[in-house]
Amino acid sequence: MTTPTTALPSLSLADTDPADLTVDAVVIGVHSQEGAEGAAGELLLASGAESIAAAFDGKLTATLALLGATGGAGEVTKLATLGTITAPVLVAVGLGGEPSGAAPAPDTLRRATAAAVRALAGAQQVALALPLSDDADDNGALTLRAVAEGAALGAYRFAGYKGKPAVGRKNPVSAVSVLVPDAKEASANAEVKRASVVTAAVARTRDWVNAPANLLRPPSFADEIAAVAGKAGLDVEVLDEKALTEGGFGGILAVGMGSAAKPRLVKLTYTPAQATTTVALIGKGITFDTGGVSIKPAQGMWEMKSDMAGAAAVASVMVAIAELKPSVAVTAYIPIAENMLSGDAYRPGDVVTMRSGKRVEVLNTDAEGRMILADAISLACEAQPDYLIETSTLTGGQVIALGKRIAGVMGSDALAQRTKAAGELVGEPTWPMPLPDEIRKSMESDVADILQVSAGMERAGHMLQGGVFLREFVAEGVQWAHIDIAGPSFHSGEATGHWSKGGTGVPVRTLVALLDDLAANG
Repeated sequence: MTTPTTALPSLSLADTDPADLTVDAVVIGVHSQEGAEGAAGELLLASGAESIAAAFDGKLTATLALLGATGGAGEVTKLATLGTITAPVLVAVGLGGEPSGAAPAPDTLRRATAAAVRALAGAQQVALALPLSDDADDNGALTLRAVAEGAALGAYRFAGYKGKPAVGRKNPVSAVSVLVPDAKEASANAEVKRASVVTAAVARTRDWVNAPANLLRPPSFADEIAAVAGKAGLDVEVLDEKALTEGGFGGILAVGMGSAAKPRLVKLTYTPAQATTTVALIGKGITFDTGGVSIKPAQGMWEMKSDMAGAAAVASVMVAIAELKPSVAVTAYIPIAENMLSGDAYRPGDVVTMRSGKRVEVLNTDAEGRMILADAISLACEAQPDYLIETSTLTGGQVIALGKRIAGVMGSDALAQRTKAAGELVGEPTWPMPLPDEIRKSMESDVADILQVSAGMERAGHMLQGGVFLREFVAEGVQWAHIDIAGPSFHSGEATGHWSKGGTGVPVRTLVALLDDLAANG
């Protein structure tokens, strides 16, 4: 059984008066305004809603206030128009306080748009009359991009495996038009096309992460990646357990030996003409993580189906760049294994010979991600890329240190800062973390070249231990970044902003933005 593919709404531009549009609903923005001494004040309509306000004879804000609207960011208020405008439903979405610039911040727009479109499930066609920056610089493009991305991601809903549709469940919005001054403008249409490609990559990542682990084991996951990548025109190579053995991939084999579904390594290559910068992308693909002999607690273990979120993101990014065509050569290395408990599973105390030739003493079989990533990093460095970027649900320490929203980034200082900037640009925040020398000292082994985790430190600085371990396998002269997405990659609560319940698709948009930066600036 292949993973269900989620269809996102079609995105288009329109320049018709929103009061005259023949759609199921029109979305406008409202700002909150503080009154005297911080008391709630009157609502302020955001730009884009002028003709609709006129149609309501200036009574729109008062009516919305009577319905409870406050203008708080992401708040959704619905109003039946009763023929006042062509669309039967008007939706006001809160954008927070009135911005000092021409438009709200892009991520405010992205999250608000997603909330509005999600609330309109059951409608087919929706128009967005939201405030967009008319700046000639990048900010104008970023606000349009944010609205388009929010509309698509807000409509995401994993297809799942239900035999019968849930009673009363409404279908997501199927078509969204964004109102702009000129619907034929080439740059605006390019932004909408880009948003469609990138959000499709996010949706594909979410689909894979949300799939149950019994239906997405290493061989089938590798086959699905190979199929979509081949269709996109990428060069594809899949190493099975025999090829991994011949290639000396001891880390991947050690982790995968406990499962009947044997490990794989997928290599995807995108090589545009005249590209002068080379990048290696690596994503952790543990399709399920029991912890192995160092078994995890039963509570919450089901979420470990998401331990392949890094691999899903990297594979989806490769498919996206095959269509976006940035001028940078990118090769992805995706190690895939299932960390299971059996008579063949690797054990604490084992010494594993890695692809690089280094020997690792295993202390905790639940620190398996770094084992498969180290082999992939070694293989990638053999091609001497200019940059190496790896992402993984590596450590619970990331959640302890930075929470569920902010990813940790470690590695070369310059690339870590560029990664942080890319995340800020798209609303996927990261925070640079150190790689202290004392942690490396605590990873000295009596019998091998390095310990897999720090001796005697238990979980202290566990996120940093992962980064220090991976650094050992990065070749000298290669700028690298490790993005720990253990928290942000999976959202167990109800949908919020542009995040759906389950897989979030983090850090797909960060990686695409970072590759754009590397293509433009080397």
